[in-house]
Amino acid sequence: MRRMPLTAAVAAALLVAGCNGGAGAAGGSGASSNTLIIAMTAAQLPGLDAGTFESEGWEGERFVGMQLYDGLTKMSLNQDKTGPTIEPDLATSWKVSKDVKTWTFTLRPGVTFHDGTPFNADAAVFGFDRILNPKSKYFNADAAGLIGFYTQSIAGYKKVNDMTFQITTKAPYALLTQDLPFLTFPSPTAVEKLGNKAFGQHPVGTGPFKFSRLISGGSAEFVKNEKYWNGAPTLDKLVLRPIPEATARVSALRSGEVNWIEFPSPDDAASLGKEGYIVKTNPYSHIWPWLFDVTKGPLKDARVRLALNLAINRDQMAKGTLSGFGAPAEQYVPQTDVGYQPSGNVLTYDPVKAKSLLAAAGYPNGFSMTLSYPTSGSGNMVPGPMNEALQADLAKVGVKVKLEPVEWSAMIGDWSAGKMSLGADATNISLGFQPPISWEVYFGSKSVFNVGHYNSPQFDALWSRAQATVDDTARAKIIEQINALLVKDNPWLVVVSDLNPRVITKNVHGFTQPRSVWVDLTHITVS
Repeated sequence: MRRMPLTAAVAAALLVAGCNGGAGAAGGSGASSNTLIIAMTAAQLPGLDAGTFESEGWEGERFVGMQLYDGLTKMSLNQDKTGPTIEPDLATSWKVSKDVKTWTFTLRPGVTFHDGTPFNADAAVFGFDRILNPKSKYFNADAAGLIGFYTQSIAGYKKVNDMTFQITTKAPYALLTQDLPFLTFPSPTAVEKLGNKAFGQHPVGTGPFKFSRLISGGSAEFVKNEKYWNGAPTLDKLVLRPIPEATARVSALRSGEVNWIEFPSPDDAASLGKEGYIVKTNPYSHIWPWLFDVTKGPLKDARVRLALNLAINRDQMAKGTLSGFGAPAEQYVPQTDVGYQPSGNVLTYDPVKAKSLLAAAGYPNGFSMTLSYPTSGSGNMVPGPMNEALQADLAKVGVKVKLEPVEWSAMIGDWSAGKMSLGADATNISLGFQPPISWEVYFGSKSVFNVGHYNSPQFDALWSRAQATVDDTARAKIIEQINALLVKDNPWLVVVSDLNPRVITKNVHGFTQPRSVWVDLTHITVS
């Protein structure tokens, strides 16, 4: 676009807007006053096709997937006291067979895609074909790989009648409804008209927001879906801006370019609160770990893996490096989750015992290893300083760690393909524990996402029992046993849990920060 001269009055107005971010600058060229502009931690805009938004991890899911699309079920995200529960979405109800393998869903009547195409069982089959049927004309291999996290349990699916859809699982699986919010549906009409590649530039779903346009510089604009089946959002527009550098996100907030930022640099968070911005935090189901390749060198030995877990100062990481925006993770179950045992914290800071264990394992002088880690991305907080702090802790017990940075989307691609980025001895990747299928995905011996090659028949047996258990309380007891097993085997270096900090301007109203990585943007207004 050609540069156009500004009148003195307009220039003065822009200056005032830029200097009053805490009070609520609208931000963004041409933005209406009721526009939410989000600075994401992603290095680039997530994919816009159903499933490909996982290219930027769960940040893509929450800001693209859950805004443009719907699943058969959804999570309750408008309260901040407990973790989210599962609610009906495009399905109004469901039944499960006695063997917990066949699920029958009654679909919501009267729902249409953004282009007017009706949602029904044919549309549901079409959407599942795109991620589960390689013989389908519109099979999307990229989406299938990225969304495979949630499809591992599915054996088959079919239309029963126009408004009834059925899914069968490979084994008894009581957690299917917790996977389904992430398996979203594109308009069959739009996909058939445009083809997979072009559809990714012009996505059409059933969600609360509709795709409007791509903006120069790699941003995207969505507008409210006036005909949304659950009522139109109160926002007029939603703009997504990838800004991977934390200090750049803070600068964009202060200058009025954006009115919402994901994870600020911890050093800036306190000062932003004093300047009049609103700092939101809440614990959620999350662990920030190193995944060990347990088939390599010293890491084959469980004593070595325990030693590394005892050699790191989690309290200093949470209070110092993260300025209180993280919580120590001393076991494998996040503190917000069922199965967490308050008295089970055995992975505490004990460098003396760590050195003793290393000596007993045959490494009295330590050893060298490599770590691949992301430079930014959803849930990764400030990975450079965090990994440098861990590097320093481990050096004190003789373990020399070479840090190898990797761009976030490349790491997600490697992990989805079952590879340890750069062939390193360990990889650092932010991981969430919702839904509970995460346990099998991360630690199951047959899971492609188990990039550290942890193989425990005892884990597999416990998980088979857990996933077949319908009763939540009984399942929690099994997960306690899984947690104890993992603390004994230590396939990961568990470090901290994210408190999910974000900063918004005072003129952003109606947002409830849930105990979840996911968010509901449908009740927000910007004054």
